[in-house]
Amino acid sequence: MPVTLQDIANDLRVSVVTVSKVLRNQGPISAATRKRVLQRAKALGYQTNWTARSLATGRTYTIGLLLPDFTHPFFAEIAKAVAEAIRPHDYHLIISYFEEDPELERNEANSLVARQVDGLIIASAQSPGNRDLFENIRKRKIPFVLIDRPIAGVQASFVGVNHEEIGKLATSHLVAQGCRRIAHLRGPALGIAAARLAGYRRTLEKHKLTVPSGYVVEAGYEDSTGYKAMQKLLRKNPIPDGVFCYNDPVAIGAMNAILDAGLSIPRDIAVVGAGNVHYSDVLTVPLTTIDQETRQIGRRSAELLLEQIASKNTVRPKKIWIAPKLVVRKSSQRL
Repeated sequence: MPVTLQDIANDLRVSVVTVSKVLRNQGPISAATRKRVLQRAKALGYQTNWTARSLATGRTYTIGLLLPDFTHPFFAEIAKAVAEAIRPHDYHLIISYFEEDPELERNEANSLVARQVDGLIIASAQSPGNRDLFENIRKRKIPFVLIDRPIAGVQASFVGVNHEEIGKLATSHLVAQGCRRIAHLRGPALGIAAARLAGYRRTLEKHKLTVPSGYVVEAGYEDSTGYKAMQKLLRKNPIPDGVFCYNDPVAIGAMNAILDAGLSIPRDIAVVGAGNVHYSDVLTVPLTTIDQETRQIGRRSAELLLEQIASKNTVRPKKIWIAPKLVVRKSSQRL
């Protein structure tokens, strides 16, 4: 027979309520009593009966995290930060991904809702066709927080950076390093990619620099697509002397293409990425990038969601904008 709260309470001659509060880390319990309960629960091999707990509280103590790609270091860091933030509150994380496919995003979101998660954290594909999905989630009174990718017209809490500012920071840095023929390897058909492109264009306009024909190339979001896109730029005459890349994997692919062509980084072409993934500083040519405070996005989105779940009233959506930061490394240091 599995060990129950009553077994622990009988052994220690305390109430079941006291045992429950200790195991849920709630309520004012003395340090001595807390220690006795935890030691006895461990000795008896007690495990939480989540089914019974869900029936009693109306919660499943699970949170759904919906990501475009959990193999990407950026999203892996977010997932880790979310898990660490919810764990002390006895919540567990269910991760799904949708490979930037809006239809798959819809299916995965509905699957998480069907599993009766207590809340959702979503980095959406930003498809206009999926706005009704979020409206349906809201009507079902399931709390959710959007991260990294805001969605126009959707009333929801959000945590992330201003992506146009990323484009401005990266391009301004290349201008400051003496680059005058600055290209952009843009991301997939997402709102955040368009915003980074807008930041790039506006910065060039500010400095009265033109964008030569063909200097903006679709590059996806992987190193392999970044490599191919950079090869297209290298066929231009003249070739660019600076490149702002949609993200760090694209930048790494671009740098490999530049080096394979026998050119020097940053002397011939300076490169800037975005995301500051954990290996950017240990590359053969350490990558200059824009840091998006990834772990802070994960932690603060989890805190917002837990606040919504715990509230008995509807919580007004909150927007938390995190300032992106330029991290300068060798790949762009021309001066």
